[in-house]
Amino acid sequence: MNPIINKIKELATTYHPSIIENRNHLHAHPELSFHEHETMKWIGEKLKEYKIDFQSGIAKTGIVAILKGKNPTKKTIALRADIDALPIQEENNISYKSKNAGVMHACGHDVHTASLLGSIRILNDLKDSWEGTIKFIFQPAEEKLPGGASLLIKEGVLKNPDVSHILGQHVMPQLSVGKIGFRSGMYMASSDEIYLTIKGKGGHAAIPESVIDPVVMMANIIISLQQVVSRNANPKTPSVLSFGKVIAQGATNVIPDQVLVEGTFRTMDEKWREEAHEKIKKIATSIAEGMGGFCECKILKGYPVLKNNPELTDRTQNAAIEYIGKENIVELDRWMASEDFAYYSQEIPACFYRLGVRNEEKGIISPVHTSTFNIDEQALEIGAGLMAWLAIQELGQEK
Repeated sequence: MNPIINKIKELATTYHPSIIENRNHLHAHPELSFHEHETMKWIGEKLKEYKIDFQSGIAKTGIVAILKGKNPTKKTIALRADIDALPIQEENNISYKSKNAGVMHACGHDVHTASLLGSIRILNDLKDSWEGTIKFIFQPAEEKLPGGASLLIKEGVLKNPDVSHILGQHVMPQLSVGKIGFRSGMYMASSDEIYLTIKGKGGHAAIPESVIDPVVMMANIIISLQQVVSRNANPKTPSVLSFGKVIAQGATNVIPDQVLVEGTFRTMDEKWREEAHEKIKKIATSIAEGMGGFCECKILKGYPVLKNNPELTDRTQNAAIEYIGKENIVELDRWMASEDFAYYSQEIPACFYRLGVRNEEKGIISPVHTSTFNIDEQALEIGAGLMAWLAIQELGQEK
């Protein structure tokens, strides 16, 4: 085993209690996207404690730390953690349960942040053993459009000095603690929000001939839109079109004037994504017009396709094998969920991998975005140490 791995693992074990403490603090004090003001301040205090240079207030609530090793101008890479929480009321019975009503770290961003702080301490202790510069990005607003990543990029987070590669780590409760997941190439889908306002002429439900029924229009539109995927998408290109919200404020005997519909379109092909948007608009508007009504179709373009650079992913996976063993590496399937880390992957070579946090014996099995999500705390030691090792391997060790 590489001697530096032993040093990293020793430090990860040493810092594990403080990483747990940091994660528990973050978990108990979650903040929603674009409102992570206290979280940013707290991270800043930790970085001061660790004597790490940083800049805060980037895109209002983002914070970026800088650490230099030997030959700092040789190469710069970035490690990213997200810091926002979700609008979910926590139901876990734990000592560090969320103190903010209706807000919870149900997607593991507290884990990502605590792990990255642990990686900073490890890398700082070993800064005479590696070359180059590392940017540690504590990013706000992953959970809400337009996504904090896009805002940080606009503010130059990948510049001065220029970042050549970026790594991101995310919890995965489908993987047992100790397992790490990788997927080369296309990994996560783009994500767009669809808003339909279908207008007709309301009236008494017993006199349907006197109305222009937007509810019937809505039903026809939703059914017809399914052909966008089933009859137009390339079968080799994963695509999803789903509608999860319909509001028709009528009654058993009242047909409303309008119906509101909300949904999502996801795919892994940016060219097809644009074509699909036009098809969705054309189908929805033409059906409404053909039935005597009107449909306003608004599509909010969300996160792009997340592409894991094959060369970087191959190097990262090989490094992870060296750190944790080949038997603990899992090949991930493509996933139709989305992540704003995708914005980084559109700019520079990126690798977004998964950290196992599941422990069935302890009853830690809940998915992300649920009120009972939690992790096996051993994942914090693995996450902090592994990310430190991956950074050193990507930068190169001092000879």
